[in-house]
Amino acid sequence: MPAQRPMLLIVDDEKTQREGLRAALEDSFEVYLADSAVAAIELLEREHFDVLLTDFRMPNEDGLKLIARAKSLPRPPICILMTAYGSEDTAVEAIKRGADDYIPKAKLNIEELEFRIRRAMRQQKLETENIVLRQQLDTKYGLENISGQSPAMIEIFDLVRQVAPSQTTVLITGESGTGKELIARAVHGLSPRARQPLVIVHCAALPATLLESELFGHEKGAFTGAHERRIGRVEQAQGGTLFLDEIGEIDPTIQIKLLRFLGERTFERVGSNKTLVADVRLIAATNKNLEEMVKQGKFREDLFYRLNVVPVLMPPLRDRKEDIPLLAQAFLKEFAVKNNKAVNDFEAPAMDALLTYNWPGNVRELRAAIEGAVVLGRKDRVTLRDLPASIRNYATGGGTTGSTPLIASMSVEEAEKQLILRALNECKGNRTEAARKLGMSRRTLHRKLHKYHLEGF
Repeated sequence: MPAQRPMLLIVDDEKTQREGLRAALEDSFEVYLADSAVAAIELLEREHFDVLLTDFRMPNEDGLKLIARAKSLPRPPICILMTAYGSEDTAVEAIKRGADDYIPKAKLNIEELEFRIRRAMRQQKLETENIVLRQQLDTKYGLENISGQSPAMIEIFDLVRQVAPSQTTVLITGESGTGKELIARAVHGLSPRARQPLVIVHCAALPATLLESELFGHEKGAFTGAHERRIGRVEQAQGGTLFLDEIGEIDPTIQIKLLRFLGERTFERVGSNKTLVADVRLIAATNKNLEEMVKQGKFREDLFYRLNVVPVLMPPLRDRKEDIPLLAQAFLKEFAVKNNKAVNDFEAPAMDALLTYNWPGNVRELRAAIEGAVVLGRKDRVTLRDLPASIRNYATGGGTTGSTPLIASMSVEEAEKQLILRALNECKGNRTEAARKLGMSRRTLHRKLHKYHLEGF
């Protein structure tokens, strides 16, 4: 079955020009004609066209306005403007209105015209494929697993998208449980290496004698128990990304070997003198203060600077409490599906407790708390009783009463923000209802949402 020809709409108030263009292009395109912008809009709203080729000067509505209308459609065509009144200003204005190309009629050559149409179609196809690919990567590997609408997290998302396409080494720091591995996965997944391996090494889990072999591999007979050659994690990550978690735990002897690898991307297997080369991007993470360790002589300064090319600092959950409702709802949905439980919301005292608690274990602790609450809960909403005792006791001991969160230790602004979050959660994001519950106008609520960076709630 032959491939369907692209749909082309030619718009020109001069019949000779319209018919001449149709005769020249109908072998390559499915050509439709319109003698005015009004007639063209009727066709564009009824049919999807791949290309719109329009004259500039026409009665009633000119080609620039027609292009602007065409580009506002759900599936806009490629738009090319033709004019006998060519000028640089017209060309600039055409591009501003969304035109993909601009051709003076005095220079109109059918072969060149068809070439430029084809070129614009190829460019559009590439852009569409890139958008689809980015969406697929976001869905499969990217940032959708990392919930957050706080300014700190939005800044991190922007940084990840910016650094991911590069080859730069990234150092992710932050307390345990803040999501450092998720960020590493996102950097890899949004990079050109996404289709190659992401190899993860938990450095704290291995002593120095085994970590070297784990990273760089060993030859048969290199040490007692080395009964065969082993390929290390660096070689396994060839073409992809090596993620070294808890890098602050590595022994000084391994630090030296890692420093050399970072500088030259070369290494030797344990028990071998043969130098090997690896095309690997390195991402490292730690919950320790490496700068302080450098001062104490526990971590090499030169290695620290090699690692700290692009630093990403993950904030603790207690510093981004506006993200708690979003995270909690995401975990609730995940575990309700996984455990076949009809749990779909939180009672107000339960959400207040989540917002009040200090979360020393960060997002990992929140996730575990919600999983337990879903499994043990007996209602369609998580109650205060379903939450772990540590969270219940913190809320009770902190002086909460009923469904009012603790505000004694908060600033006025923090307390107001927490009350707004609770109201929005109780009203399932309905701002009109939340404003009514808070005793303020919707406009005032909108202003406060902007003030506290909660517009995305």
